[in-house]
Amino acid sequence: MGFRTALGTLFLLTSGTLFAQPAAAATPATIAYAQRTQAWELVLTNGDVVQVPEALAVAPDDAANAGSRAPFLVSGDGRHFFYFRKSDGLFVERTLNGKERIVSRELTTDSIYEEWPWVSYDGSYVVTETSAPGVGIFADLRKGKVLPSPGKTDSWNFVGFSPDGKRLLLAGDRLMVFDRGLRARTRLKTRLGPVALANDHVTAAVLAGTAKHRKLRLLNLRTGRASSTVTVRLPRGQYVDDLDFNRAGHVIVRSRTRTGVAVYRVSKATGKATLLRTIARPDAKVWVLPGDGTYEVWTERKGKTPQ
Repeated sequence: MGFRTALGTLFLLTSGTLFAQPAAAATPATIAYAQRTQAWELVLTNGDVVQVPEALAVAPDDAANAGSRAPFLVSGDGRHFFYFRKSDGLFVERTLNGKERIVSRELTTDSIYEEWPWVSYDGSYVVTETSAPGVGIFADLRKGKVLPSPGKTDSWNFVGFSPDGKRLLLAGDRLMVFDRGLRARTRLKTRLGPVALANDHVTAAVLAGTAKHRKLRLLNLRTGRASSTVTVRLPRGQYVDDLDFNRAGHVIVRSRTRTGVAVYRVSKATGKATLLRTIARPDAKVWVLPGDGTYEVWTERKGKTPQ
């Protein structure tokens, strides 16, 4: 999760060619969100729109799940975007002013709807969950390596990255914190199911209650101790649709609204929710915010799952 504006040079992608734009006096733009109308495009924080004609909108006719929505992801810092490209069906990473990098040659259009990619905040690490169940790909883009699954099992479930991207939280017969090289750092056997890992690499957040979540607990991954349950004090009719930590260690909640998404900082002690920003849903078939997974509830339009 992340909505910070980052430094970078803005380029416009048109007909597969990059053209430099005049430097602006203000902070250079990053990606505010991606949207799909007839094809994928990026809406930048300065309001400019960048076309991405190379990105597949749906799986092609010869793919295992033909016609399924093709993932398009944006890293939490708004600098990197990921998509299956039309030319060869491979899953690639790009920045606004950079070239495509293949994430893994194992991620092809046949992976669509069979594997679900997750991206670290800085866009440098990709993990995929599979329909097997289990985890498929661990790709460290900084080193250009795809790592084998840790241990002697492929039954891991991916929970999330720490905001600094230095740790991964996986769940198997126990919770395990791994570093980027998939070396085990912490392990804990518990019945609780965390959904986020903080930058101290020890604190995890757990959603509590029914499917319409409004409660959370904090779990210490070293001691196994969990805090008392805290009710998140969201406006009436809103729920916790996405939960994470920011780099400062605050609990951050995103909640679907009638017009889009609201982002809150939540007190760990009292559950008080402080509104940080709202994002209005664009008039598009599908939209993706920085830090989103392959599917988020706010991608739905008029109660229908996007295609």
